[in-house]
Amino acid sequence: MSESATPGVRGMTAASAFAGMRSVAPVMFRAGCPDCRERFELSASALRLAIGASSRTTFYSFTCPGCGAAVRKPAGERIVELLTGGGVRTLRLHSTV
Repeated sequence: MSESATPGVRGMTAASAFAGMRSVAPVMFRAGCPDCRERFELSASALRLAIGASSRTTFYSFTCPGCGAAVRKPAGERIVELLTGGGVRTLRLHSTV
């Protein structure tokens, strides 16, 4: 590839631009099921975060890998920060008022 990936930078290829980058291990979150009491780790893709206008409407949810129960737990500011930083899909809920 003789064209540069960035205007004004000659000889730079995609391979040279990404050389030295390391793959990053996926973020895992520890969770527990209130129904079966099992404890486990979940990837970001297994969790969903809903952010509402108040603490009552801000929560995260997942399906228990042990018993299949749908689990919903409140999420305070620190939990929201950790989940969003770890790549958990987020839904922002809007007030109807």
